[in-house]
Amino acid sequence: MKRDRLMKINDLTWEIPEKYKNCMRVPGRMYLSEELVDIVEEDTYEQVANVACLPGIVKYSLAMPEAHLGYGFPIGGVAGIDIEDGVISPGGVGFDINCGVKTLKTNLTLEDVQGGVEELINRLFSNIPSGVGSESKLKLSHDELDYLLENGLDWALENGYAKQDDVIHCEEEGCITTADANKVSNKAKKRGLSQVGTLGSGNHFLEVQYVDEVIDQDTAEKFGLTKNQIIVMIHTGSRGFGHQVCTDYVKKLEKATKKYNIDIPDKQLACAPFDSKEGQDYFAAMACAANYAWVNRQVIASWVRDVFHNYYGQDTELETLYDVAHNIAKKETHTVNGEKKELIVHRKGATRAFGPNHKELPSSYQETGQPVMIPGNMGAPSYILRGTQFAMENTFGSTCHGAGRKMSRSQAKREYWGETVQKELSKQKIYVKATHGAVIAEEAPGAYKNPDKVVNVAHNLGISKKVVKLKPLGVAKG
Repeated sequence: MKRDRLMKINDLTWEIPEKYKNCMRVPGRMYLSEELVDIVEEDTYEQVANVACLPGIVKYSLAMPEAHLGYGFPIGGVAGIDIEDGVISPGGVGFDINCGVKTLKTNLTLEDVQGGVEELINRLFSNIPSGVGSESKLKLSHDELDYLLENGLDWALENGYAKQDDVIHCEEEGCITTADANKVSNKAKKRGLSQVGTLGSGNHFLEVQYVDEVIDQDTAEKFGLTKNQIIVMIHTGSRGFGHQVCTDYVKKLEKATKKYNIDIPDKQLACAPFDSKEGQDYFAAMACAANYAWVNRQVIASWVRDVFHNYYGQDTELETLYDVAHNIAKKETHTVNGEKKELIVHRKGATRAFGPNHKELPSSYQETGQPVMIPGNMGAPSYILRGTQFAMENTFGSTCHGAGRKMSRSQAKREYWGETVQKELSKQKIYVKATHGAVIAEEAPGAYKNPDKVVNVAHNLGISKKVVKLKPLGVAKG
């Protein structure tokens, strides 16, 4: 699709008309600045239009400001699909089910950690298994894993890896109750047994940051955030377990697509009616992977607390600000054409951004809307924003999840050398520890869009509003 086929609604909103493809049931709507429109790959526009062809989709096929090419759905894609006559699609969730971010706020300041960041990152790297094939320090039985899959953060609470406050300050309180471990393959469980509490590789990270700028003083106070405060951000997901769940169900739903005579423009959009056996089985298995990811981040958080307590003293506090999912499909109620409708909302590389007074938010965030964490990329700033009523009305309560890549990992490895990137970051007083240099090259800040420009679109549009800006001090990567 060429740029001239897009309809400009306003400076930050673009539409792919419903008539662009015969199969489109709704228009495509993308939230981009003029500059970002030119960066987005043409195939991403095609994916937005393809998603608009799915049965039951309502209002728009949406793309958030970081939109780029994904599997079937674009990364940054959001689709609200009627559960009565619509479908569920693994491509709309992705392979790293419930990849997401947990953010811990500490009672330390920039002054407290100066001179010690390198040692802190080395200790975190040593204590938290990282990288491809890394194995957990936990040894779970098959029965314990099944319990974890169906109970999420309650497992962490019962086994000493979480506090009640961690559970309250987690999307869905860390458990989708429709999870059914019987719907997960033995192969997926085998991969999951040894990976609870591991960071993984690629863009996953554990980053120590500080609050560089307070943008919304009132909300920052309500979130408990102050200038120069030390923050820890954990970005990881369901590891090989979630990947295997997705792989298993893509095959099953490809068959279901034919069985139910669903016409789709791209086989990567394989899907099944939500209320069919195949659709319900995938939803139950995906929920297991979502619960696994929330526990994974929580166990890592517990070990992060241990490292901080050993290094800075037992009175060091690390409280959960919030934990949000990036890749997930959830049953939610939204207003469509003036009527409340129950939808299966697919967020693929997008963050929930529920506004004030939503019943699913904890009491501490009823007045402000939920915290939204948008991580940067090693050298670039991260942001904490808040959800808005505008998002509820226009994006099914969703916003962007990161800056979004502007080049593939293979291209990044051709253009960057890990050791050089590490030295450049060191000049900015950012210490990076990784399993190998290729990971640093793949994730070089230059391989991503400028997070300031992506977040500014979300902020200026109003699908989430900036609260504080964070700058990195040190990063541990898989």
